[in-house]
Amino acid sequence: MGNYPTGVTIVTTTDEHGTPLGLTVNSFASVSIDPLLILWSIDKKVSSYDVFINTGKFAVHILAGNQSDLCNLFAKKGADRFGNSDWELSTINIPIIKETAAVLQCNTFKAVDAGDHTILIGEVMEITNNNKEPLLYHRRKTGNIPIEFYK
Repeated sequence: MGNYPTGVTIVTTTDEHGTPLGLTVNSFASVSIDPLLILWSIDKKVSSYDVFINTGKFAVHILAGNQSDLCNLFAKKGADRFGNSDWELSTINIPIIKETAAVLQCNTFKAVDAGDHTILIGEVMEITNNNKEPLLYHRRKTGNIPIEFYK
């Protein structure tokens, strides 16, 4: 699977005390237009697993091409992810990272057990599109879409 290029996202939520949590995710996909559903999967061993399974809401941030550092920050264990990023709470109390390519605020629609991961399906409640090129991930490297791609 490491040879399959994907986009890169950060998924965020808050715990029962209002503490923001987030992690880098590349298992993001569209599911349905009506209703508007997306999915991502979370490893059952991740420390924030129980919060994401039980919170009932999350935001998927599609990272912009210049946000490799943010991708790495939210992938690193023990990092002060929110102390080192520019973010704010949305009107429904989900941490929203600023300047990403897009943000999809979701209510959890369904959780599906899938081996050592759980697939979280979200119903998209609000979309913000900042009209930026996305960040790509391939063979453990991140970068912009090559200009040659569009020729």
